[in-house]
Amino acid sequence: MKKEDLRIVYMGTPDFAVESLKKLVDGGYNVVGVITMPDKPAGRGHKIQYSPIKQYALEQGLPLLQPEKLKNEEFLQALADWKADIQIVVAFRMLPEVVWNMPRFGTFNLHASLLPQYRGAAPINWAVINGDVETGVTTFFLNHDIDTGEIIKQEHVPIAETDNAGDIHDKLMTVGARLVMETVDDILNDAIKPMPQEHLKEGELRPAPKIFKETCRIDWTLTTKNVYDFVRGLSPYPAAWTELYQSGKEPVVVKLFETEKIEDSHAYPCGALLTDGKTYIRVAVQDGFIGIRSLQLPGKKRLTVDELLRGYQLADKSYMK
Repeated sequence: MKKEDLRIVYMGTPDFAVESLKKLVDGGYNVVGVITMPDKPAGRGHKIQYSPIKQYALEQGLPLLQPEKLKNEEFLQALADWKADIQIVVAFRMLPEVVWNMPRFGTFNLHASLLPQYRGAAPINWAVINGDVETGVTTFFLNHDIDTGEIIKQEHVPIAETDNAGDIHDKLMTVGARLVMETVDDILNDAIKPMPQEHLKEGELRPAPKIFKETCRIDWTLTTKNVYDFVRGLSPYPAAWTELYQSGKEPVVVKLFETEKIEDSHAYPCGALLTDGKTYIRVAVQDGFIGIRSLQLPGKKRLTVDELLRGYQLADKSYMK
């Protein structure tokens, strides 16, 4: 079968999913329809905001569906009318069997980890938070349980010590788009040999659960490496946060985006804040200090530390908690 004859339905929502769809469209593959999340209000004005996938699909004139419920009969009929040979899912939502089992070649997903590691909603964040030096992308066939289907292809990607979650997101987005196209080509050429995930299991499996606000709170009793990795694993979004306590003032939430490790013995309690009032802010942890490089106060824009200190004076004996 030629790629022009393979009928593809593509499902996705955020920026991460756009690159793979763009690769398919630019490569001349036959994308007969796109499915994304319903529009939702965003921002202070609650204006309706299109998903990045919807924006791209409209620009390309691709047929589009935005179902509220994936078992809705009208949606299922519209999906069946597209007569997909294969469905591709990138950063979308869990599909019912009636959807993923519809195409004759099945449905495959692009996941931003080296499965079976980091099954779940936030694989990029957790790989960086845990201080991993490598991650990757996986294509696999969907089945009844989330992120457990047979693996089609994988590609490894290194994580540099200075990479944050945003850096890894962009790397995996690009590598993943290429892997999606290679997976489609292998399916066209009948060259796939799906492998059960159990065959790749090495050691304890680490999960990648959804990240909530409280998940992002910094624990200053940890080591410099633990806190440093935690901050970069949540940067730039949703961002690690802490509370700043100053004598005579209400505590305020501070988001941290970039830090540095300063390993040094000291007698300060964990969370104690040190500053020269001009160029640095450091927070004591168990085996040294975390030097803050960029941060954000409530209602303010993100600033470097020297920018902040030009107009904000920290009280003596301030601390983070």
